Amino acid sequence: MQEETNIPFVFKAISLISLAILLVPVGVVVLAGLNAGDYLTFPPQGLSLRWIKAFLTSSMFLSAYGVSFVVALVSTLISTTIGTMAAIYLTRSRGPFVSFLRGFFMLPIVLPGVVLGLALYVFYVTSDLGLARTMTGLLIGHVIVTCPFVIATVTAALVGFDRSLEEAARSLGASPFTAFRLVTLKVISSAISAGAIFAFIVSFGQFEVTLFLSAPDLQTLPSAMYVSMRYKFEPTAAAAGIFAIALVVLSMVVTSRLVNLKRIFER
Repeated sequence: MQEETNIPFVFKAISLISLAILLVPVGVVVLAGLNAGDYLTFPPQGLSLRWIKAFLTSSMFLSAYGVSFVVALVSTLISTTIGTMAAIYLTRSRGPFVSFLRGFFMLPIVLPGVVLGLALYVFYVTSDLGLARTMTGLLIGHVIVTCPFVIATVTAALVGFDRSLEEAARSLGASPFTAFRLVTLKVISSAISAGAIFAFIVSFGQFEVTLFLSAPDLQTLPSAMYVSMRYKFEPTAAAAGIFAIALVVLSMVVTSRLVNLKRIFER
């Protein structure tokens, strides 16, 4: 009996420790970005908004922030659409070829980002498609990286889906598309939203693939932070990290609120 009563406490303790470990880097970045000193150090030499202002007045960082946001948003829309369709096909098809496709779609997660970025760069350069160092080429790389996260989340929701609900809608006169839109899509909407959040976060913070595919006039925020850290050991990069963290948190909160509002209106 004593062991059973201690299990919930152990789980809570492990969860709190895990959460603390995950939040420590975030706290370090925030405090480093608010450092009053001239160099990137921790613990900070006092607190100041000096480097926040430096970030807001830096054309390089603001441009990179905008590029990262646009790339993350567009790649999220594309990967969410493609990933959802791929997940539906993988869960509703049978055969050995489907297992091969499932493993193939998960390859970008398994492969190191450096290998994937180098492979795409070599393909762009050696082909006559004109994708090297372009926004289109960069978007293709980000879609390849983010699609597996959408496929994984939507597939998990479709595994236990009862297809008899669609058949019931079809028997009541609904077309295949209408049955899918009114039944299946509503059931998996939360999984699609979760996959989109994962895709946006991964795309916004993507560095390895971007390092090979970006151009000097097409820098994303992680690339700009890397360049800044190479030549200037200033807390401006940490201040940029604060705004990156804020955008990710804001996107998660907004998506969660939109999903909750949708459920309220559906009731």
